[in-house]
Amino acid sequence: PLEVPDFKNALKQFKKLVEKTVTQKTKKRLGLYIEDEDEIDYDKFYTTTQTIFGSEVKDHNVKAFFRKISNNLDARTEWCEIFGYFIGESDAMSSQLKEENMVFLVSEKQQITHAVVKRQDVIKGIVKVPHLDFTVTSSQKGVLTIFNNQRKSFFSYPFYFHQDTAWITGCDFLPQLKCVVAVTERTVIMWDYKSKGSQNNCFIIKPMENGLLCVCTVTMSDQLGKDNILMGDDKGYVHLLTMTSDHFGLKQCKGKKDSQLQVLDSKTFNVVKRKLHDDWAVKVKYISDLNCFGSCSSDSIHSFVLDDIKRLGDNLPVKEFSVPRGVNAFTYCGKAKVIVTGG
Repeated sequence: PLEVPDFKNALKQFKKLVEKTVTQKTKKRLGLYIEDEDEIDYDKFYTTTQTIFGSEVKDHNVKAFFRKISNNLDARTEWCEIFGYFIGESDAMSSQLKEENMVFLVSEKQQITHAVVKRQDVIKGIVKVPHLDFTVTSSQKGVLTIFNNQRKSFFSYPFYFHQDTAWITGCDFLPQLKCVVAVTERTVIMWDYKSKGSQNNCFIIKPMENGLLCVCTVTMSDQLGKDNILMGDDKGYVHLLTMTSDHFGLKQCKGKKDSQLQVLDSKTFNVVKRKLHDDWAVKVKYISDLNCFGSCSSDSIHSFVLDDIKRLGDNLPVKEFSVPRGVNAFTYCGKAKVIVTGG
């Protein structure tokens, strides 16, 4: 074990190493030249740290520390992190039992599968429908499923959609029409899950102008008998599609009468759209508490947009925020009255 004076000296050396590393990375981001032999990469950082503290230093802890200061040059760091320890409250369990703790304890978990998926697939969307007590999922290769939580066990109602090679990119539930909506690269899918024992229970709206990347439902209490659907595409547009029960009565089926799919021409629908980003619109969400919608993109200039849905067809200025390297996800907390974004 290290003597106390030697350990204090080791801490000073480690502090200088961290400061030098952060300084070099700051200069590098500013485009300033650094000689190769002086540059501190991970291997040099790890070797120097091990020399300072000895064999007690573990590779994964050093790697986590180095990644932390590399991703955030202003991050607050403590020397104990290099040994895998983090400063916290003395009574860990008491903090976990607090009502508004940041950590959720999971007591048990259940894996849910069904027989429709016979090959490797990926879940692309999952939506909880609280008032009906079930969960909707969509897989990349075309399986739409409703998991109904009854009697502490899950019952699944899967529907397999496969018309071409297009992948499903997202899904949501339409509360007024009581059906599932999903989007692919050029298609909007409407699945009437209630008619699972009959035919013609899926409507396909195609072709869409651009590649659709995300979808969400707009819940407005003053609009009964119809649902508004927001979609983002790969050209930075946000689309607004209004669906009513009358649309399901259209006789535009291009397949056989006993087919599960009825194909509807997208030109017969009034789709309002507006270009809000210069890159992919990766997520759209309607925030009912604010009576507006949000959309985000990897675009560094028009990263996050917040606006009234009724103004989507106008060219009026919108509330937008710039975030370096864009925004990939966001959500709103009504209790705290804040919007949180992740980039």
